[in-house]
Amino acid sequence: MNNAYITNSITLAEQRIACQVQPGAKLPERQHPSDAGADLFSVEDCEIYPNQQKLIDTGIALKIPRGFAGFIFNRSSQGKKAITIPHSVGVIDSDYRGNLKVLLKNNSEDPYKIQAGDRIAQLVIQRVELATFYDAWNDTQRGTGGFGSTGTT
Repeated sequence: MNNAYITNSITLAEQRIACQVQPGAKLPERQHPSDAGADLFSVEDCEIYPNQQKLIDTGIALKIPRGFAGFIFNRSSQGKKAITIPHSVGVIDSDYRGNLKVLLKNNSEDPYKIQAGDRIAQLVIQRVELATFYDAWNDTQRGTGGFGSTGTT
């Protein structure tokens, strides 16, 4: 392993994210120091009925640095109870300054109760490439060939 890699790893591991925390809210929290995801907590009591989805407030806002993004994922313990994030993952851009809210859907047959302080999702902060886009099309031999375009055997 070269020293440039080690230095870069230390810098990323020590990244700090400034937060605004409303009264009664909790900062994102890792259960283990090496966890990729930090738990997000509800600031409200609510109930999500079967086949209903609800936006749950965490009471926190983040200042994510440019070149990074936040990703909100479902907790595995909720997935076992058929509680999901309907769009699979929430994306938080670096310039967003509002409260983080988590959209949860109850796919079970039973009401799902959430109390203030309950863990409702997990937050992962990752470096992202900020690519630019331009109009240039069909510059490959394959072109728009998709499913089955190279043959069936």
